[in-house]
Amino acid sequence: MPSPEAVTGRVTRMVATYTTDPDLPLRQHAYRSPLRDERLAAWLGASLGVLFSTCFVTGLFSHLHQHPLSWLPVPARPAGLFRLTQGVHVASGIASLPVLVAKLWVVWPRFVSFPPGRRIADAVERLGILALVTGGIFMVFSGVANIAQWYPWRFSFTAAHYWTAWVTIGALVAHIGAKAPITRRTLHRPPKRPALADADPVLGTTAEGPHDGLTRRGFLATVAAASGALTLVTVGQTLPGFRRLALLAPRDPADRPVNRSARNAGVVDAAASPGYRLRVEGRVPRALAFTREQLRALPTHDADLPIACVEGWSYSARWTGVRLRDLLRLAGAPAGAAVHVESLEQQSPYRITFVNHVQAQDTDTLLATHLDGQPLSPDHGYPLRLIGPDRPGVNQTKWVTRVVVL
Repeated sequence: MPSPEAVTGRVTRMVATYTTDPDLPLRQHAYRSPLRDERLAAWLGASLGVLFSTCFVTGLFSHLHQHPLSWLPVPARPAGLFRLTQGVHVASGIASLPVLVAKLWVVWPRFVSFPPGRRIADAVERLGILALVTGGIFMVFSGVANIAQWYPWRFSFTAAHYWTAWVTIGALVAHIGAKAPITRRTLHRPPKRPALADADPVLGTTAEGPHDGLTRRGFLATVAAASGALTLVTVGQTLPGFRRLALLAPRDPADRPVNRSARNAGVVDAAASPGYRLRVEGRVPRALAFTREQLRALPTHDADLPIACVEGWSYSARWTGVRLRDLLRLAGAPAGAAVHVESLEQQSPYRITFVNHVQAQDTDTLLATHLDGQPLSPDHGYPLRLIGPDRPGVNQTKWVTRVVVL
């Protein structure tokens, strides 16, 4: 058995070898390329920081809409605000995919180099980068998977996506703080760098002559083109003017898509039952119950409103139905009351949705019976669905059976 001194000496020699020999694996020079330099990494990092920050802020806004807080009411106007912010959220997330891959390729040698750090601060920085990289990969992958409604996991997408976003943005802020002097110096100094063919004596030339690969600007242009192309072929699910280009968009808004059918929700029989009633209850002096015939006898209102899904697709339509505020007035609800709207569906986590006092009193918040002049189909929420301005589609509750005044 070797002595402790012999083991210590062997480890010391190994570390010295890996530290000084640039051609061994897990050393930066083992991944040599003239495109891997600080200026290119800084430009990609700055672009990724803008995209991730945009995605984070709009994602927080989306989360607040989906999981509203009673003490922080979401406004009802402008009616298409959620449609805009969620479209930006999805578009910025998709656009970040090529930028993230390019950034990881450029900095890969530093990420895997050995030893991981000569000082404790270096090791701590490496852990922060690990959180940023893994969090960024998870956020982009899970977001794209959610758009395609593909869930190869058992955990809640909403909770995991939300909390990982906080970890990722925290790691991003720490990374920006650590790298700010380097980034500022790199982006502002004149690029006094050798030509690409001379930047690497190994990769810069070939047997046929000078290296003719991408220039640094060409590399950035390729990443920008890939990011722009992905945006163009998907953003049409939000912006009508780009729908002909939306080749990769999983939904065509012109088809009036639904994410959950009446059969999948298990409400076909309940929605068609002769015993169906809409009940208005809770903190009211007069509890009410309406049959379908009584609902049709009430005054109706038309509203042109968008329905916007958290997956990024949206469309505008003309909805017809009974104003929610008129029902609350009939029941004698107090001024400024908020409500819970309940669905016939029993298994969905969104079967009960919160409508704050601002949205409940808005003139265009309806319990709709018609879509574009036609009675609602079962998949669109027959016999009654909630539709209101500035609300995510998941909270535009279908198959409404109960309104509870809080």
